[in-house]
Amino acid sequence: MRTTLTLEDDVAKLLEAARKKRDASFKDIVNQALRLGLLQLDQPAAPERRSYTEVVSLGECRLPNVDDISTVLSVAEGERFR
Repeated sequence: MRTTLTLEDDVAKLLEAARKKRDASFKDIVNQALRLGLLQLDQPAAPERRSYTEVVSLGECRLPNVDDISTVLSVAEGERFR
């Protein structure tokens, strides 16, 4: 089948780069790209991968009250405070 196709500049550049890389004709590259693209359009979208954070115990809090800045500074500076 013979038809006229108007390509956008970015698509034309990608096709030309693929043609040079594969040393193929423009017709072959366009047909291959369309074939793969059309087959992919019929496929269901891939499910979104979810990532999970593992639960880790950090132990008990070493500070009795983080609202008391003097206690926090004493512990951070290494003084024995309790």
